[in-house]
Amino acid sequence: MKKILIATDFSSIASNAANYAIDMALATHADVFIMHVANIPIGYSEVPVVITEEEMLHNAEKHMLDLKEELNAQARGKINIETEVSTGVFFDCLNEICDKVKPYAVVIGSHGKSAIERIFFGSEAVNAMKHLMWPLIAVPREAKFSLIKKIGLACDFDHVVETTNVDEIKTLVNDFHAELHVLNIGKKEEYRPEVVFQSGLLQEMLKDLRPDYHFIASENTDQGIIDFAEQNHFDLLIVLPKRHSLMDKLLHKSFTKQLVLHSHVPVMALHQG
Repeated sequence: MKKILIATDFSSIASNAANYAIDMALATHADVFIMHVANIPIGYSEVPVVITEEEMLHNAEKHMLDLKEELNAQARGKINIETEVSTGVFFDCLNEICDKVKPYAVVIGSHGKSAIERIFFGSEAVNAMKHLMWPLIAVPREAKFSLIKKIGLACDFDHVVETTNVDEIKTLVNDFHAELHVLNIGKKEEYRPEVVFQSGLLQEMLKDLRPDYHFIASENTDQGIIDFAEQNHFDLLIVLPKRHSLMDKLLHKSFTKQLVLHSHVPVMALHQG
């Protein structure tokens, strides 16, 4: 049975992501696993801590019960929902639970409205996108799930065989009977024989999906991707994290701000296994 893993901090943006995940679970006939990691923010040690770990866990368990009840009502009892509250480092706990649950997808809120939500949950989302080896969807504040009909794949045609998780892409596209659109990002003057060769490899790898290919002519890579995805009404945008390449460019400080605070399209990070 497929499982969708929801990571929540009980903020409004996380609750919206949980609603998105429930609707996705209903569409894919998946179960749901909700996790919360209770921790004291590092870097605020000068503020007196007036709550014990036991109290933190008690409060978190109460919030989790309330959230589970809300999501059960939304799902009309059609899916099984499991929960887990723990303490520790968020990313480490997320990794451990993913290894146990083996999720179809991990869903997380991409940013919050308040400054504290942006500092903590926003940064956790970006860190997870860069490093988590399971499919992860970052859901913006206003995003609602609808059947995924148009999927964008941002690709810089660099080491495509080693970095493109073709199986996961095919599974996603086929599960939703979606269109796939490959976004070639870069500048025309950067076209080199190696880029042409790599693009040919990608076309061969994805030929069964019959994707459409688009060149985005933009001096601002990050904004160009966001604008194209929104203007073409994509339901999901896939990025392929890899060291010293596209994802590093996308996740430097300026793009992190764009991704976490401005994109209205859910973004999925897919690592090659």
